[in-house]
Amino acid sequence: MFRMIFLFVVLGLGLFAGTQYSGQQGYVLISIAEKTIEMSVTTLVIFIIAALAALFGLEYLVKKVLYASSATWNYFSVRKMRRSRRYTNEGIIKLLEGDFKQAEKKVTKWANHHDMPLLCYLVASEAAQGLGDTKQRDRYLELAAQQENAQLAVELTRAKQQIRDANYNAAFDTLSNLKSSYPNNAIVLNLLKQVYIELKLWQPLLDLVPKLVKSNIISEQEQLPLIQRAQCGLIKEVAENNGSEGLIAHWNSLSRKVKADLHLVQCFAEQLISRQADHEAFTLLKETLKKHPNSDLYQLIPQLRLADNHPAITFLEGVLRKDGNNAAANSALAQLYLRNEHWQQAQQHLEKALSVRSSVSDYSYLATALERQNLTNAAHEVSKKALTLIKEPVA
Repeated sequence: MFRMIFLFVVLGLGLFAGTQYSGQQGYVLISIAEKTIEMSVTTLVIFIIAALAALFGLEYLVKKVLYASSATWNYFSVRKMRRSRRYTNEGIIKLLEGDFKQAEKKVTKWANHHDMPLLCYLVASEAAQGLGDTKQRDRYLELAAQQENAQLAVELTRAKQQIRDANYNAAFDTLSNLKSSYPNNAIVLNLLKQVYIELKLWQPLLDLVPKLVKSNIISEQEQLPLIQRAQCGLIKEVAENNGSEGLIAHWNSLSRKVKADLHLVQCFAEQLISRQADHEAFTLLKETLKKHPNSDLYQLIPQLRLADNHPAITFLEGVLRKDGNNAAANSALAQLYLRNEHWQQAQQHLEKALSVRSSVSDYSYLATALERQNLTNAAHEVSKKALTLIKEPVA
């Protein structure tokens, strides 16, 4: 538009000048080297206007040609990109259906024309993983890593594949590097939780729990069992590495809240028993049961290998004087009587325990007590009841 206005202005000025100086056309002489060109001023003006018009016309034609070429190029590029997207979408569906071979073929065929090749290579890597082709899987991950802003997606995919292959040490290295760059990423934290559990890295798991809760990866209801599992695992680890003395020192270093957890008290007592620290275990169980009666803890008392069972028997008899229907205490005391070959007393406490709740192990102990008293028929009847309990389906 500007060029047209410019031409009309020039043409108008030419017409105006022509009318003002009609009959006085003037004279123009142009000399270049040995050549000379002569013309009137009017002719020169007309020539300049014609030259400008030709120049503008040529510019217009060139732009049209270039636009047509660009439009044609864009048409084919967009067509290829749309086809690549279609194949990628089909490949993702095939991956979800478990047709890994077709998934790999579709997403890689037009990956170079996709507007996000990273997606194509990640899907192809997952397809190769499904086919068990680790070499191709890693090659696709390398291609994906060459794309822009690919680190997080590529390394998360790699870590998930390593976990599926049970290569937890490699997954630990991958996720540890990611955690330094993405400390609050929910997927990184969740995968780290799995790896810590598999590698039995209990202290790092305990340190991770607050972040898992804050990121809503685990609920408050899931938090306690996870902490208990980690603390118990750490107790076992300390017992294996440092023996009973190191184990006791570790327990004493824990907070009151942790030591008040009956699940952890049981775990600690079991490790003391396994390390032949039975006296310390009995002291722990006795003091804990005085405050917090617990059936699982009562069942640990018969496992103790004390030089003298009398203190344990006295303790359990005192518990039963307060609560004669305590099935766990009756069962534990009966097992101690069996060890001392007091068959009739063992029988009485086992029958009392079984009157409160059924137990396969108590029926077995009772059958033993009856056999030792030559009550064979009664022992067979009790054994049948035990078998009946074993065969009953679990609700």
